[in-house]
Amino acid sequence: MNGRNSQGGRRFGAALCAFALFALPLHVQAADLGVEPISIELSPDQQTAAIKITNGSDQPTSIQLQAVAWSQLDGKDVYTPTRELLVAPPIITLAPNSEQIIRTALRRQADPVNELAYRIFLQELPAPPPPGFRGLQVALRIGLPVFVKPQQGKAVPKMLWSVARAPENSLKVTLQNQGNAHVQVSDFAFYVPGSDRPIAGESGSSYALAGQTRTWLLKADASAKTAGGRLRLKAYTDAGEVDVELGLGTP
Repeated sequence: MNGRNSQGGRRFGAALCAFALFALPLHVQAADLGVEPISIELSPDQQTAAIKITNGSDQPTSIQLQAVAWSQLDGKDVYTPTRELLVAPPIITLAPNSEQIIRTALRRQADPVNELAYRIFLQELPAPPPPGFRGLQVALRIGLPVFVKPQQGKAVPKMLWSVARAPENSLKVTLQNQGNAHVQVSDFAFYVPGSDRPIAGESGSSYALAGQTRTWLLKADASAKTAGGRLRLKAYTDAGEVDVELGLGTP
């Protein structure tokens, strides 16, 4: 899911494009959906939330909604159907240039000490193409994060970063989240200490859930000199900016 996270709504859509196919124009057609908020936070005292979905196109669109439990295994996201989070209604049809409010509610007790994580998937159900349409219809799928604060204490991530050499002039980057709440990393980069030119980096949103580990394999600048065995990490997260020197380990 980009740079630093905004607190407003996010618009999801696809620009109309054309290219040649058998000398005929081919168009990509997709909805123009707005979702607000882009992340939901529930708590023992606030177990419901409202979500506004906007159809900014001139065509009606239908959307199916599904709540899933969200966990991570070996650094990969795992989604499991769940009844713990209710989303209603499960299917909506939006008229052109209209909006609708849907609601979500937690149906279990919050965990005593750890944050719970879910996602609500919004899946567009494409309508039949108009007569004479030649091309590709794109069905949007949006995953909305839902986090539930624990019953006791604060929900706080605790980041432990490490970096090691990897084959073919790559870097293996590991983020261990030792806290009881998620952390969202928007982008990060590595520098040789004393230099302002990055030798490797990653852009785009990634999550490390509470107690989980996220790993990246980055291609590094082959010309960079890493004498001294240390690299400087600069990262942007929803828990604050990170600026630290790390020892460069071996695989």
